Amino acid sequence: MRTLIIFNPTAGHAEQLEAELEAAAQVWREQGWTVELQPTSGPGDGRRLARQAATNGYELVVAAGGDGTINEVVNGLAGSQTMLATLPLGTMNVWARELGLPLQPRAAAQTMLAWAPRAIDLGRAGDRYFLLMAGIGFDAAITANVRPDEKRRFGALAYVARGIEEVMRIRGTRARILLDGRPIKARVLMIVIGNSQLYGGLVKITHRASIDDGLLDVCVIKGDNGINAIGHLIAILRRRFSLNPDIAYYRAHSIEVITRPPLPVQVDGDPIGTTPMRFSVVPSAIRALLPPDLPDDLIQQPPPSARRWPQRLLAWLRRRRVEE
Repeated sequence: MRTLIIFNPTAGHAEQLEAELEAAAQVWREQGWTVELQPTSGPGDGRRLARQAATNGYELVVAAGGDGTINEVVNGLAGSQTMLATLPLGTMNVWARELGLPLQPRAAAQTMLAWAPRAIDLGRAGDRYFLLMAGIGFDAAITANVRPDEKRRFGALAYVARGIEEVMRIRGTRARILLDGRPIKARVLMIVIGNSQLYGGLVKITHRASIDDGLLDVCVIKGDNGINAIGHLIAILRRRFSLNPDIAYYRAHSIEVITRPPLPVQVDGDPIGTTPMRFSVVPSAIRALLPPDLPDDLIQQPPPSARRWPQRLLAWLRRRRVEE
């Protein structure tokens, strides 16, 4: 398989990065793959390199870095036949955790040898695709305030520190949300629009989401202040938020969020602007390498091999009758 590894040279521990990637690449080369490594040089470079790789006929592009690197590669591959995979090197590695991928690159490369390509959905926020989720309000404000050097030095703790600061000043914001044209009004602290389930590598806020059902899951977290936010966070961590009347759950093909004042928006951990913004699902927008044993609720459509088993059984019975 002709493969390009696009890696973020600032992700994780830079001094170990190239050695880890070479070890992963060697696993694939031993299987006869052609593997090349290409570093990114700045924001937007992952998207450009991925699009170029798809144009040049690469069969697989591997995003090596955090979820931001994956998001850039996704935006370069969307709509093409080139497959997506990841080698986890970043702070949270949510997509890798969602798929149960080992967080050590060589072990991840070995594991993916048994995986197969599947078409999955993407979300779109404005003109930006997202693989995991879009966050509006509280979490997007935290994301916007965490500096790259803080992420490298402190990892997830950088988000915790900024979260404590943000919870002291957060206030509920009037929002009008259109779900496939149906209006909902609420005073919100945060809205999560999920294409997948796992949020931040820790909890499943959009816990009913499937990556191939042609829908986005919407979790609206209501409230007036930081005290409400803390209570909702505890409910989410205890997995009891479905019982909380201030946390509403919906599913839709398209979502439009209008707030006063505007709220920040992030996708897959990267700030992209403010409301108002329109979000939509793009069914089967990308092909990804996926494990054969994903939970039934995360993936709806059976794999091609499963869909063909009746035909294979009939063919076997016909052969048996001929032999008899």
